Amino acid sequence: MILAIVGLCLGIVLGFLFPWSIPVAYSKLFSIALLASLDSVFGGIRAASEGTFDDRIFISGFFSNALLAAFLVYVGDHLGIDLYYVALLALGLRIFNNLGRIRQYLLKKH
Repeated sequence: MILAIVGLCLGIVLGFLFPWSIPVAYSKLFSIALLASLDSVFGGIRAASEGTFDDRIFISGFFSNALLAAFLVYVGDHLGIDLYYVALLALGLRIFNNLGRIRQYLLKKH
């Protein structure tokens, strides 16, 4: 857990020291990839709280979810279909579901 906190703090510091802007044309791709990554992180926290965390599953899910979500948005843009909203809805629901399970675990623990 301490490694995750150190990584988060390092990322925040690097973000402030080296500001980087994403071109508007790629904003949908990066936002969906970020949302997919957050889904994996909250899923990992939930799995760790339930005692079923596996680092190989987490790492593979982290990258494959982000890449698949960005690919679907890219294909949707080229086909003229807003798959962006579908990905937002699906990933948003999963994040809130994982957050709810984490909250239940913490409330039962304390």
